[in-house]
Amino acid sequence: MRGARVADYDYELPAHRIARYPADRRDASRLLVVPRGEAPFRDRVFHEVVGLFEPGDVLVVNETRVLPCRLLGRKPTGAPAEILLLRTAMGGGDPGIWEALVRPGSKLKPGRTVTVAPDLSVEILDSVAGGGRLVRLRTPLDPHEALARHGHVPLPPYLGRGDEAVDRERYQTVYARTAGSVAAPTAGLHFTPELLSRIEARGVQRAALTLHVGVGTFRPVEVDDPANHRMHAEAFEIGEACARVIADARARGSRIWAVGTTVVRALESVADDEGRVHPGHGETDLFIRPPYRFRSVDALLTNFHLPRSTLLMLVAALGGYERVMDAYRHAIAGPYRFYSYGDAMALLPR
Repeated sequence: MRGARVADYDYELPAHRIARYPADRRDASRLLVVPRGEAPFRDRVFHEVVGLFEPGDVLVVNETRVLPCRLLGRKPTGAPAEILLLRTAMGGGDPGIWEALVRPGSKLKPGRTVTVAPDLSVEILDSVAGGGRLVRLRTPLDPHEALARHGHVPLPPYLGRGDEAVDRERYQTVYARTAGSVAAPTAGLHFTPELLSRIEARGVQRAALTLHVGVGTFRPVEVDDPANHRMHAEAFEIGEACARVIADARARGSRIWAVGTTVVRALESVADDEGRVHPGHGETDLFIRPPYRFRSVDALLTNFHLPRSTLLMLVAALGGYERVMDAYRHAIAGPYRFYSYGDAMALLPR
């Protein structure tokens, strides 16, 4: 069956089609509209997304905020070092202790210290599973103030550049609230406050949840059978207000639109077999791939994802493998820009 192997999700993309910088305006990016079935694809501009909604629809967004969690410093020898903070240590009461990835890993053993600034250093405390480290931020500042002052935006490695001033604003959604991600929920980067107001004026409700995007989102799938892939876990929280808005929409027969794959994973992790979304929090390692029966989501707004990625498999599970791969071929043949700062796709409801 096509779509059953990781190799089925491979494709060739010219390097110049990777969007290394955001579009001039958030809502000026392109939008590939993908109807279900065999109706032709439609090439649009993102602000035209308003016309895809019907009154009563619900738009579910991820309010996570990206941390400036990439720290660049030097070892006592003067050699450069890099610390990527992933999350505060689970179960710990000290906001200065984090799980992190370090580079060079062979040199940054427990007991070593990296100096980032006169008022911030990082002490390596211990090794953790997966090659990571437990570290302590040593600073007279509040840890989050120290990160705001000295941290860098953790841009995806495929952008091939360091962060710049533009990224502080544009690598966040306009509705980002709760800090905790090492990557942006990129489907939401296309929305502006004005566009959200137009969508609301059409009679669309907005519901919000939080899923903190982890570094595993960039890790390639290194096996050919997806069943052998170990999915990374990400922390999420879905409140009662979000669950209630979705339940009310379901009761009146309205449609649920997910803004991004992170929203899909969160909702599907707490939905029961009848499609009821329950409030809750925790971590999810749900791996959605064909074949999969969706319980909570009808339509999806998403960016174009890396080949052989779990995110592309999720999109194919919702839109159909052949249909989604045809859409990618259409986008590659056209002028679409790819990945985090790239253009968007709308998978319409059935």
